Amino acid sequence: MAEVKLLGAWGSLFSRRVEMALKLKGVEYEYIEEDLANKSPLLLKHNPIHKKVPVLLHNGKTMAESLVILEYIDETWKSNPILPEDPYDKAMARFWAKFIDDKCIPAIWQIMWSKENEREKAIEEAIQHLKTLENELKDKKFFGGETIGLVDIVANS
Repeated sequence: MAEVKLLGAWGSLFSRRVEMALKLKGVEYEYIEEDLANKSPLLLKHNPIHKKVPVLLHNGKTMAESLVILEYIDETWKSNPILPEDPYDKAMARFWAKFIDDKCIPAIWQIMWSKENEREKAIEEAIQHLKTLENELKDKKFFGGETIGLVDIVANS
């Protein structure tokens, strides 16, 4: 059986993504909680560039960055695919996942962390991005159609 470990943090939406994918795929793994205020030698060893979670360890191989990890999981464990088979649909899933990471999440964080006089502008920006995302969902059950996929996992955060 493959050795799979996930270094994560309970409050990290990026760690939650990887956990969701592993659970959807039925992959057994060991979860290692990281204290981000006091990063462990294990985390620093396996993610010396960014020094952040999540980090996936699989049979001696290390992956960092949640979107990269999600694609690795999908390509490694074939059951319950989270990316479409069709190249165009796969590219679109990657586009929308990146849109969420680059536009939606920063806009939502800006609401929480902006000064009161800047908050209204931040709210408007977040609403605009979320409406764009909602328009993509249309009348579908999930972004990918009938099953949970990459965009659903990323948007769930």
